[in-house]
Amino acid sequence: MIRAFQWDLARQVERLDWLIAQLPRYADWGYQELYLHLEDAVHYPSLPGVGRADAYTYQEMARLVATAERAGIAVVPIANLLGHTQYLIKVPELRDLNELRADDGSPLERGQLCPLHPRTLEVAEKLLGDLAPFCTAGKVHVGLDESFHLGRHPLSRAEIAERGLAAHFAGYVNRLTALTGKLDLRLGLWADMLYYIPEAIPLLPRGTIAYDWYYYPFKRHPRVELFNFAEQDLVPAFRAQGIEYWGCPMNGAFRYEPLPVFGERLANLRSWWERCQRTGAEGFLVTSWEAYRLALEMTTVVDAAAASLWLEPKADNSVDLLAHGFERTFGRKGARKKSPTTAARAWARAALACDERAFAGYARWEINSRWDVMANREGLAGYEAEARFFARLHTHSAAQHWPAAFMASVGFRYYLAERDVFVRRAARAVFRLRRLLHKTELQLLPKVARPPARVVALFAALRAEAAAFAVALRSGRTAARAMWRRTRDPQAHGHNEMILAADEARLAEWREWLIRAAAEPDLVWKTTPLCGAWQLQFTVHNVAPALQKVVVEQQQPNGDWRDLHARFTVEFRARAAQPRTKLRREFSTPIEDPSLPLRIAVRGLGQVVISHVALTNGVRTVIPQSGTPGKTLGKPAPRNGFPRFSLTENEAERPLRFSREQRPTPTSR
Repeated sequence: MIRAFQWDLARQVERLDWLIAQLPRYADWGYQELYLHLEDAVHYPSLPGVGRADAYTYQEMARLVATAERAGIAVVPIANLLGHTQYLIKVPELRDLNELRADDGSPLERGQLCPLHPRTLEVAEKLLGDLAPFCTAGKVHVGLDESFHLGRHPLSRAEIAERGLAAHFAGYVNRLTALTGKLDLRLGLWADMLYYIPEAIPLLPRGTIAYDWYYYPFKRHPRVELFNFAEQDLVPAFRAQGIEYWGCPMNGAFRYEPLPVFGERLANLRSWWERCQRTGAEGFLVTSWEAYRLALEMTTVVDAAAASLWLEPKADNSVDLLAHGFERTFGRKGARKKSPTTAARAWARAALACDERAFAGYARWEINSRWDVMANREGLAGYEAEARFFARLHTHSAAQHWPAAFMASVGFRYYLAERDVFVRRAARAVFRLRRLLHKTELQLLPKVARPPARVVALFAALRAEAAAFAVALRSGRTAARAMWRRTRDPQAHGHNEMILAADEARLAEWREWLIRAAAEPDLVWKTTPLCGAWQLQFTVHNVAPALQKVVVEQQQPNGDWRDLHARFTVEFRARAAQPRTKLRREFSTPIEDPSLPLRIAVRGLGQVVISHVALTNGVRTVIPQSGTPGKTLGKPAPRNGFPRFSLTENEAERPLRFSREQRPTPTSR
């Protein structure tokens, strides 16, 4: 079974010197192939304009591939040629390749390639021709995953109506195979589309390579998220058609996580390793995705830990596996050490302890883009405990001189924990200010009246907390910068630094508001940087995970409905990758004018339960009619077939109706 690893350079280019230095180490760990997810991260000679500003030159890519070959590692480029092809469609001269069209027939700015566009094969041939010299493993991976816009172009729609979706998809694979055959290369693709179109499998060319991916632990078969995590097994169909089978775990984080959830990554690796052995898979590929908010060395630790599956198969617990990973990445040189050092074990235990406090899932991540949705009913105790934990860990890491990448990652995670506490506590303080003002009826007194001592003291405390958080923000920026500089261009700024810049702007707005509101307390009743004049609060029960998106909409005076806030229910945790769960998360949305109609909607695939709906300004709380009992929204996710869904159109809606006596207005208190 071939052992392979992947670098996602499409989402974040890394310094070439750092990448080159890793190749002999990966070879020493027993890896045999390197997969390069590129998209626009390289300048293609035949497709000028595709490579982005910081892309590798063609010569730099050739140097990387040659170095890998000298280390004994063969290279497989990944060239997305269906879904995830925005890197091509962004080029004005190639935009007409888009499957998605406007009402007038013109191509939209975003979408995916149309398999039947007259120029698609021409562009694919140029792209594959440019990549051919880098395909030292004798194969090329063309992606084709998550291509949910199939059939939207008039040409595609007509062919599907005549021949069916399976023939449409398989026909494109066959045409691409003809192109790769001319280059003496085998074609690989991600297997997920074949879960949705299994009828296409018998129509695929023999010798195709299918890369089956799933990023959570499983017992026997991987699951399909869009099918409400139903188990699926494509191996028998692949074997019958002569299709090569690979298993693909993942080494890193999802989107905004600053650290991998190490224990779940190791469990995912082991699930796939056992499945690959059980099914006689031809390969085992440790994939890596969207590592731009991580210190890349943290995913390297997971790759190095994965090597224990074949180097030290008796290392059967998470601490031993991860300690070996830390040791190989940051400790002594060489792959075959009987046992890791005491220090490496300490690092592994600390990393696994971080898992229990993972910054994972959209419910946690929404604070990155909005602070005014944190005024919810969730308790602060858990967040305060997280902040204390990371404070201790950060201090200990500095005192013990931990690996710099791990220490910086812990430092940035500490900042995120401090931010969670600060923003949530400050939002609740606005409600407290309103209660104090309401109690003293300050809003009815002349403007020259002096606010009560408790109000003055609370404003002073909030200003002090804001000043303290400004210090934490500077420390967070230092940590984020250190994470970035380890493997990336020090002249550029990373995605975490962009989040911090937005946090700095929000903090400045909050501090300015505190000064103005202290002088003019009536501002407390209006929209603030951390909450609305009113706040809609409810609980989302993610009872049957799939791809749900919960949205709060408000009807405008002209009758149109406008999105106020939306959130995916995806958690990116093993406990959420189940057909049935008891997960629940608080949802909060600022409402400027509560007199306009409101509704809660669900989009995408699957059902959620909405309960405990309330509209509050911190003093007065009103409950919509039938607002307390749970109400199911949406339809059950499909168990098979090609998923048809929309993230912009509602699948189900729940209007929020208030009785005439309860109906709030912008000025009601």
